[in-house]
Amino acid sequence: MSSQIRYLALGDSYTIGTGASDESHNFPSILSGLVSKATGSRVELTNPAVNGFTTLDLIAKELSHLERVKPDVVTVLIGVNDLVQNRSVDEYRTSLREIYDRIGALGLPPGRVAAISIPNWSVVPAAAQYGEPQLIKSVTNGFNVAARKEALDLGFDWVDITGVSTYSLGSPGWIASDQLHPGDAQYAAWAEVIWDRVRDAWARASRPLSV
Repeated sequence: MSSQIRYLALGDSYTIGTGASDESHNFPSILSGLVSKATGSRVELTNPAVNGFTTLDLIAKELSHLERVKPDVVTVLIGVNDLVQNRSVDEYRTSLREIYDRIGALGLPPGRVAAISIPNWSVVPAAAQYGEPQLIKSVTNGFNVAARKEALDLGFDWVDITGVSTYSLGSPGWIASDQLHPGDAQYAAWAEVIWDRVRDAWARASRPLSV
């Protein structure tokens, strides 16, 4: 019997894949391919992420997809624009908790929700437009500490891509031509790290294909 997995990817430019050569190279699309190959299931990806979105934008514009899609698996990567807009860690934590609570209300089995860290963007050339690199890195780490705690408190998987985001810095395709966002190679590396973390739980997420 044919089966499918409904995957909802929530987030901002990092999720929609700003900087990638096309949408097939954003991490949710790559991850969908890995899931489909491993399970033999069709992956129905819904990716409503928007460049520049904060947690508040995600709440207002993306959370409605939870009821609409009724996903089997979810990823959420959000926060860098809260940081850029000078929201405090506590403000970020409050709105992030609302997002996580809404996802948690789906009652998905353990391992089906992956909360993903903000990458280390302090090292990209364009980061200097937003402040001193060490300060950017410090604030980003603070946001990630808050996000990790909130995710683990709800039993979500926490996927740290912060290390891999600088793994091949300087190599072709790692940073996009805008000198800010990831390129195809970096998005692919993220997808592999996420897949390694969610593989076992997501492989059990298949449901009979609707007709």
